[in-house]
Amino acid sequence: MRFRFIFYILLIATSNLIWAQVDTNRTDTPQPGESIGTFLIRKGYDPSVFKKEFIELNKSKLGKENTLLLGVRYTLPEKPADDVAVEPLLGESNKFVKIENHSLRGATYYLVSGHGGPDPGAMSKLNNHDLCEDEYAYDIMLRLARQLLAWGAKVHIIIQDPDDGIRDDAYLGYDNHETCMNEVIPLDQIQRLRQRCKAINNLFATERNGYCRAIFMHLDSRSIKERIDIFLYHYQKSVKGESLANTMRETFEKKYKQHQPNRGFSGTVSERNLYVLKESNPPAVFLELGNIQNAQDQQRFLKASNREAVAKWMADGILEEFKNRNKK
Repeated sequence: MRFRFIFYILLIATSNLIWAQVDTNRTDTPQPGESIGTFLIRKGYDPSVFKKEFIELNKSKLGKENTLLLGVRYTLPEKPADDVAVEPLLGESNKFVKIENHSLRGATYYLVSGHGGPDPGAMSKLNNHDLCEDEYAYDIMLRLARQLLAWGAKVHIIIQDPDDGIRDDAYLGYDNHETCMNEVIPLDQIQRLRQRCKAINNLFATERNGYCRAIFMHLDSRSIKERIDIFLYHYQKSVKGESLANTMRETFEKKYKQHQPNRGFSGTVSERNLYVLKESNPPAVFLELGNIQNAQDQQRFLKASNREAVAKWMADGILEEFKNRNKK
């Protein structure tokens, strides 16, 4: 009995030592003049990803306006494994994305959901709920981002809402919290479009030597009776944009044949002189994902499983074009 007692004491002591070592590895004191951002960078963390979590972990130990205090030991967030990408905009339960493979390694995507901020875009009403274009386009865009990250792509989410993340509700409540990469979205349409093109082009200026594509997604608003499929547009002078649009359309057609063989697919690819297609420097595609007024099209957006399917089919088309980019 005495031997067992001593054994348990040693076991507990060893366990506590292990935990203490783990905690020590994830704690440190700041150097003079360090902000949270510089502290995180010194410790090998990306502040844009981990700052919010750091503040939450240490809120009782921070000074005024979340300043660091000398001599105080702060806890660092847990880092994900190397095979995990982190994107906080996907929401708390989705921000860690397991890398399934690296089939999109070397590809960079600029994802832009339509409208946002002061402009909800096209609207409809169902069962006393407002259906807003920007909310549904944003949710599908986040789902697309998640899939592209899982395949090893670099993804820039241009229109951002830190409060939403991926949502599985049928009715996605409207708010005006969206920003264009932390900048307030202007009400004026031209200023709004110019702002998002500028954000893309600034990023593209440092990444243009690689494979880069911009993807804009919207919901259309037409007659209540008019059911439509997904339409894709590209700028008339963009051969690469046209290639991506055609490959995505072909992918949609295959998916419809597989999942709805008797329905057919009528979505088309065409040239459009749209501002964002013309002014974005990387090759770009503009998608209209359906008619927000039509009851049948609404099911494409209201069901989370359908929003996920649309995003996955988009990703499949994007992957197909990337794999065949040197064959065309």
